[in-house]
Amino acid sequence: MTADLPDYYFRVRENGAAVFRVSTENRQRRIEMDEIAVVNVRNGNIKPHGEVELTEADLAAIRDWLASRQALLATREVDDILRTVDHLNLTAQWAQSRATDDQLDAVTDQLLLTMHDLRTVLVRRKADRLGKAEG
Repeated sequence: MTADLPDYYFRVRENGAAVFRVSTENRQRRIEMDEIAVVNVRNGNIKPHGEVELTEADLAAIRDWLASRQALLATREVDDILRTVDHLNLTAQWAQSRATDDQLDAVTDQLLLTMHDLRTVLVRRKADRLGKAEG
């Protein structure tokens, strides 16, 4: 089992990860994980942990993980939005076919304001994109 372990382990946190160097190079062949850095996915900052000096191999592994993680999060974000589109369609079907008057009273104003806000943002951003394409 230990022969297949990666050299690094990334403990995912809300804004990135804590980075650990994985080692089994000890008498008992126990897995040791030494924290070497903290990485921020949003801004790409890599901060060594304590007095640790990161090697080029450490930095390369962290940068590779960071690029992969950012791509994964971007994919998930788009997927979440596409699920929202599906959910809005299901909501429309529910409102048309199954919702009671009391249920509609409970959600209509909030839904209308939310959809108005979303529409405003989408129209403005589309106009910005079209303006850039023309200019």
